[in-house]
Amino acid sequence: MGKRLRKLKKIRLHHEGKTTLLWSAIVLGVLNFTILHVFDSRLPFDICIAVSAVLYAVLLNFFQCPIRTFEGETEGLVLAPADGKVVVVEETEETEYFHDRRIMVSIFMSLFNVHANWIPVDGTVKHVCHYDGNFHKAWLPKASEENERCTVVIETPDGTEILARQVAGAMARRIVTYPSVGEDCYVDEHLGFIKFGSRVDLYLPLGTEVLVELHQKTVGNETVIAKLKNLMPDD
Repeated sequence: MGKRLRKLKKIRLHHEGKTTLLWSAIVLGVLNFTILHVFDSRLPFDICIAVSAVLYAVLLNFFQCPIRTFEGETEGLVLAPADGKVVVVEETEETEYFHDRRIMVSIFMSLFNVHANWIPVDGTVKHVCHYDGNFHKAWLPKASEENERCTVVIETPDGTEILARQVAGAMARRIVTYPSVGEDCYVDEHLGFIKFGSRVDLYLPLGTEVLVELHQKTVGNETVIAKLKNLMPDD
């Protein structure tokens, strides 16, 4: 796919968070204004303004939309679809799309991580499906099958299919997924966004070389998760 040169990192706010940030600023502003005029002492106001500043800083970090480009060749590589921590690396049965054994790598995003998601491989979108469900804690194994989720299957240029699944957590109430079936997609592009605690699962073919370990921290569109086995016959 050609060499992608790393550009100077830029940080901007994700458009998914604009409404939340606006209303949060209004609510916190009204709350602090009320406390300032209700209490004779200034201490409650000082405490409230400090807590409000911390809470709003967490929201600003949560809704960051980093502009990242991957340096180097992308052929055969699977990149991290999210910032977070690896909570699962295991062989398991994928029952939704492949119906066979796959290597599962899961990344948990805490409230303090950026929640933008990235396309993990270059290829063509073959399948997109959203499922309603529960809101178990995102790090629990049953979350992948029982929680609200959206599944995206991408076929790489050599014919390998990988599955990326956005999973809602206990606090998440909205999963946004951008790709549509039939579209070409590339790393550096956004897969979507999940509001508040959540995870992204990757299902990779058996034989894939996994390059991350349990509990390892990941950076979306930067950390190399795995190297795919070339399934195309030699000429």
